[in-house]
Amino acid sequence: MTERKRPVISDGLPSQLPDIDPEETAEWISSLDGVIEERGRQRARYVMLRLLERARESQVGVPPLTTTDYINTIPPEREPWFPGDEHTERRIRAYIRWNAAMMVHRAQRPEIGVGGHISTYASAASLYEVGFNHFFRGKHHPGGGDQIFFQGHASPGFYARAYLEGRLSEDQLDGFRQELSHRSSGGVRGGLPSYPHPRLMPDFWEFPTVSMGLGGLNAIYQARFNRYLLHRGIKDTSQQRVWAFLGDGEMDEPETIGAIGLGAREELDNLTFVINCNLQRLDGPVRGNGKVIQELEAFFRGAGWNVIKVIWGREWDPLLAADTDGALVNLMNVTPDGDYQTYKAESGAYVREHFFGRDPRTRRMVEHLSDEEIWNLKRGGHDYRKLYAAYLAAVEHTGQPTVILAKTIKGWTLGSQFEARNATHQMKKLTLDDLKAFRDRLYLEIPDSALEANPYLPPYFHPGEKSDETAYLRERREALGGYLPARRTTTIPLNLPPTSAYGDLKRGSGKQKVATTMAFVRLLKDLMKTDRDTPAGFGARFVPIIPDEARTFGMDSLFPTAKIYSPHGQNYTPVDRELFLSYREATGGQILHEGINEAGSVASFTAAGTSYATHGEPMIPLYIFYSMFGFQRTADGLWAAADQMARGFLLGATAGRTTLNGEGLQHEDGHSHLIVATNPAVVAYDPAFAFEIAYLVEDGLRRMYGDQPEDVFYYFTVYNEPIIQPAEPADLDVAGLLRGLYRYAPAPSIAPDAPRAQVLASGTGMQWALRAQELLAQDWGVAADVWSATSWGELRRDAIDAERYNLLHPGHEQRVPYVTQALQDAPGPVVAVSDFMRAVPDLISRWVPGDYTSLGTDGFGLSDTRAALRRHFHVDAESIVVATLGQLARRGEVPAGTPAEAAQKYALDDVTAAPAGETGGAEAG
Repeated sequence: MTERKRPVISDGLPSQLPDIDPEETAEWISSLDGVIEERGRQRARYVMLRLLERARESQVGVPPLTTTDYINTIPPEREPWFPGDEHTERRIRAYIRWNAAMMVHRAQRPEIGVGGHISTYASAASLYEVGFNHFFRGKHHPGGGDQIFFQGHASPGFYARAYLEGRLSEDQLDGFRQELSHRSSGGVRGGLPSYPHPRLMPDFWEFPTVSMGLGGLNAIYQARFNRYLLHRGIKDTSQQRVWAFLGDGEMDEPETIGAIGLGAREELDNLTFVINCNLQRLDGPVRGNGKVIQELEAFFRGAGWNVIKVIWGREWDPLLAADTDGALVNLMNVTPDGDYQTYKAESGAYVREHFFGRDPRTRRMVEHLSDEEIWNLKRGGHDYRKLYAAYLAAVEHTGQPTVILAKTIKGWTLGSQFEARNATHQMKKLTLDDLKAFRDRLYLEIPDSALEANPYLPPYFHPGEKSDETAYLRERREALGGYLPARRTTTIPLNLPPTSAYGDLKRGSGKQKVATTMAFVRLLKDLMKTDRDTPAGFGARFVPIIPDEARTFGMDSLFPTAKIYSPHGQNYTPVDRELFLSYREATGGQILHEGINEAGSVASFTAAGTSYATHGEPMIPLYIFYSMFGFQRTADGLWAAADQMARGFLLGATAGRTTLNGEGLQHEDGHSHLIVATNPAVVAYDPAFAFEIAYLVEDGLRRMYGDQPEDVFYYFTVYNEPIIQPAEPADLDVAGLLRGLYRYAPAPSIAPDAPRAQVLASGTGMQWALRAQELLAQDWGVAADVWSATSWGELRRDAIDAERYNLLHPGHEQRVPYVTQALQDAPGPVVAVSDFMRAVPDLISRWVPGDYTSLGTDGFGLSDTRAALRRHFHVDAESIVVATLGQLARRGEVPAGTPAEAAQKYALDDVTAAPAGETGGAEAG
């Protein structure tokens, strides 16, 4: 027999390894050939799968299969005993299903019509109820309680359960999606939000999940952060589990599966994904021509997760047991999802003919079953016994995160007009016939008269406070540690550092040039040293988050002391071990080094920034990033962080469109402050000096972690251009600094009748403004005050608040925006400048008294010297001078030809004529 030619790699198995015993190898191959010839391929396949299973049990190290047959992972003989009262739990599910659907249906009554989603929870009810009754641990559990990311579109089901528990009233259910207009019978205003929004229901919802894809990502990083707290000795989270409920269509979002490698790499066996595979997304099948469960199994198994498939209900077990030649499993394997969806929208007769009838052997297998019995062959995601077995296997599994792939029907139990229909996601109300059929299917004691009286307002159903179902429901939640969902709002106080801790930055840098990025890092190092005697001291509560740019931002100095968190420590010899600032990983490390991963960094920021609520342990995340790659790439994640009421600091480093001069179009940020301005929870500043940063950080810590903490987080843009950092002025207007604007440099004393002007600048633009002040006085006899606009956004927010108050209180004394007050008596026109596009300083234009113009870096970024870029965008000192003179000329305060004379003097249209100034580079100063 000639040796067969084999590829180098076959199905992931290396074949170039030397054969140390060819004779023995030949015997094994001959044995396999014999099984194939005598017993057939199906038997040979079974033997090979058992051998692979045995090899894994014996830790032989054979690569695993990425997909398995389209059947349940846990066979019937391995299912554990189900400990619950099956009848009672079935009744509870029926009540919740009805109330969830009625809440959405009633919200569609003619005078309201706010909509809602019925079908998602209908498909997932069993997935949740098995968890609520047997696995999800509440906040009062001795181990700390589980953290559950509920699928957003299923929210009606959780409101309906809370109604049975006595946590919500019928009035509140009738306020679904009417958060402003709804009034209860007692006159209380306010309804229920559409989805899980902690900011809108801060004692109920814990995690916002309806930004598709973010739930899975945030759940992974929440589970990792739990381990981080454990390993750093801040809190024992060893008994806490994170559950994330996701839809199969949602898994197409890159964020959902983009971080699953982290879960396996860090062995997060405290994490379970439950994916509701109802095979449908909003418009049609998820994989009409494919099999999404098999696809997801390959993804997760290949990434190193433990995969449990729950595809078929118990009614299929006898059929599979009789499938001795694999004909049924083969049908299951080759049938695409589009057909499975069609089967459940048709009838038992249709399934008999078009599924079982495709093979004579399978047709014979169901001859003894009626069409109704075939129709009642359930999917595994609706079988609480199968789900209980899967959940128990997940919580008992160690060393890997687990994903449970549960096959369900979208719109399950809602009737033939809903179940598995393409349009079911958009269907929000039921006809009278639908209501009656739904009631009958759930065996509810609701008379026809109650449905016919007003089909728009069918009644909710409650079995009664003294019913067995109510007692069972409450007993199970009490045993598991309390009701869920729930969010805690109590936290431990922090001893904030004294004002003296900020002294170095307030004193300036002397003769040394220091960029504001480096100034911030120096302050962070000082604050991290505060009260570090205990694991939970103030300094230990900082969580530096870095997306692979520590050296760029000068944060590599933290490596030797704070160290980089790794659950496995550092099991290798670092190449830079002899350097003072060598790369150091440790199990108790403080730094979260996320790699090139801004989305994951935001997820870590969210987990750390909400630890005060999720764990009762306030942590202070500080996420530093290239400013261009922060809000632009991850604004959705930061919006979810705002919903979850995260607190902490975001640092947009190497900011500006001209300061990061060597990087070019996609690296230069000229607009992050515009994106920031859309997020109501963000307090954003563009500080010019180190002493400003000191006051802003001190105030931020007070606002977020003081006696009356606010649900905000801070965003600073800092720069990599080194300058001599001045000491704080003796008469510093601290209140103005914090509110967003103060006069930094009064105009020089020149002729009493000299033209006057006001220059507003932020960030690195302050250097150009101060130089322009000199040129205006020296070359043109103009006296200009220079103002530091630390926050264009806070000035705008204050002005909008004033206008809102005036609108609602026309008979009261009218409020004047702070920016208007500050500039009211400042003589001359106002010119504003920053290293951001003009729309940023224009945020305040409406409230600036008198003439106003702005300069900015509109357009795409470019690579060149800082001087050339600033001349190109016309934001440099000379451009400020010409803009100021233009304003004065229009007012008749300088000759009309002066601006043109100045433009020619400075060669304003020639980028090579710009003074060189500080060249620097792309790295932090």
